[in-house]
Amino acid sequence: MSRRVLVVDDDDDVRRLATMSLSRVGGYDVRSAASGSECLAALDEEIPDVVVLDVMMPTMDGPATLDAIRARRTGYDVPVVFLTAGVGGADVDRLRALSVSGVLHKPFDPLQLPNELGEMLGW
Repeated sequence: MSRRVLVVDDDDDVRRLATMSLSRVGGYDVRSAASGSECLAALDEEIPDVVVLDVMMPTMDGPATLDAIRARRTGYDVPVVFLTAGVGGADVDRLRALSVSGVLHKPFDPLQLPNELGEMLGW
C-alpha cells in the first residue's frame, strides 16, 4: 500500500508540481488542497500519512492550519512537514519548534522531493 500525502499550497503551480513529483516519482497516493480550510475538509474525509503544508497562505497560514489540525479529535497526530520559501536558519528553527516533522524548502527539486520527504519521516 502506498503512503498517502496531502499537499496544501495556495500556489496552483507549486501544488501541481509537488503533487506530480510525489505521485509519479515517489509513488505516493497524493491529494491536494489550496488552503487551510480545504486541508481541514480533506482531513474530515481521510487522514493521510503526512500533510505537506505551505507556511505562507492567505486567510489561514500554515501555523494556523497546524493549530487547527492539532485541535481536532481525529487527525490531530498526523505528521506535518512545512513547505516554505526564503526562510533562514532562525525561521526554520521557529517552524521546527511548532512540533512538525520537518521543513522542506521552495523551490524544490521535483526529482528529489519524494526522497527528502521520505527521509524526514523515516520511510
